Amino acid sequence: MTNLIIGPSGSGKTVLMKCLVGLLEVDSGQILYDDRQFTGMAFKDRKIIRQEIGMMFQGGALFDSMDVEENVMFPLTMFTNRSMEEKRDRVNFCLKRVNLENVNKLFPAELSGGMKKRVAIARAISMNPSYLFCDEPNSGLDPKTSILIDNLISEITQEYQMTTVINTHDMNSVIEIGDKIAFIYSGKLWWVGDKHEILDTNNQELNNFVYATELTRRLKK
Repeated sequence: MTNLIIGPSGSGKTVLMKCLVGLLEVDSGQILYDDRQFTGMAFKDRKIIRQEIGMMFQGGALFDSMDVEENVMFPLTMFTNRSMEEKRDRVNFCLKRVNLENVNKLFPAELSGGMKKRVAIARAISMNPSYLFCDEPNSGLDPKTSILIDNLISEITQEYQMTTVINTHDMNSVIEIGDKIAFIYSGKLWWVGDKHEILDTNNQELNNFVYATELTRRLKK
């Protein structure tokens, strides 16, 4: 299932995602992964769950000094004891899955924005995660490339039966792949629904967000 978190800038979307993956600690409440209490968990136990998590950071966050192969291989090197041949096979599989072949030895500076995003997705799925988190995967991309990235994430989510959580401000993503949508407002969960319900709601703050542009206002007419 593809779960989208939307909301105005500064509403708490990125903070929430960082808490979900353990980069920030929560002040109160609980985070559960299949009934496993993530908050307050011992480091070694939390590390086990982290190996089930793939993370695509905003902008891709690739290592500039590493080539594509080394970037995608990084989680495998950190968390597994696989041989170099096994890791390279997994890298090639992941790159092929995101429609990037024969780019292993290119560096991030040699890639287009869309290619960087796809390499970041390949790295995020290299450990065959159960949970995939994507922070603004379409930021900085043109509309056509954004659609390609959306479709790729949606396809991978269904293909590998992952739970995917996406922070986004892209209304096209919301309408196209929003199986479940959470609207965050002033640090609070303000509304929950799906891509069909979001265009017809009485929630004023959500309507102000959804219909903020002339294009989306036309959808309402």
